[in-house]
Amino acid sequence: MSQQYPQQPNPPQQPGWGGPQNQPPVPGYSYTPPAPEPPKKRKVGKIVLGALAVFVVIGIAANAGGGDDSADTSGKDKAVAAEDKPKAAEAEGAAEEEPAARKKSQAEEFQACVAKSGTGTEKAAVEHVTKVTGADKRNDILDSAEVYTDFTGGLMGPHQGEGKLIASAFASCYESDNGLVTVYDKDGEILSNGNY
Repeated sequence: MSQQYPQQPNPPQQPGWGGPQNQPPVPGYSYTPPAPEPPKKRKVGKIVLGALAVFVVIGIAANAGGGDDSADTSGKDKAVAAEDKPKAAEAEGAAEEEPAARKKSQAEEFQACVAKSGTGTEKAAVEHVTKVTGADKRNDILDSAEVYTDFTGGLMGPHQGEGKLIASAFASCYESDNGLVTVYDKDGEILSNGNY
């Protein structure tokens, strides 16, 4: 030790830092540690979390409950109305209703729409459509339709132009706020896509 910096025999220790806890006070030092604070309760955080949980539950319930959608074309009410008919009338009218009741496939509906309002090149391209999926289900959030053709070659093949024509014709026949139509060749490779 040096004379310049005299050391005290027992330097004061902060409580909990390895020194003796109950040491006698050192003359000249009158330090008493403050009482520990009680832990703070986080009521505000619990309230906010609870309110958020309530909104999530309400949102899920509202979404699951559905709603009155006037664009709903399902046959829910039609099935109930059909059950109210007498059995005898059903048997007589069944033979007449079969050809009319045969519903067109989505591909046939698409081809009929293009035949009605499409250009000559669109009509020629749509003759190669074999299957259409997703055209009947639209929610205007993320609509996705697929059109399958008998073309070959994929995106860089010789029928890419016809794929674009089919996507354009689909956009002319169907409408959505946020729709995407994808046109595939017979091997399942993408020919083209477009918004509708």
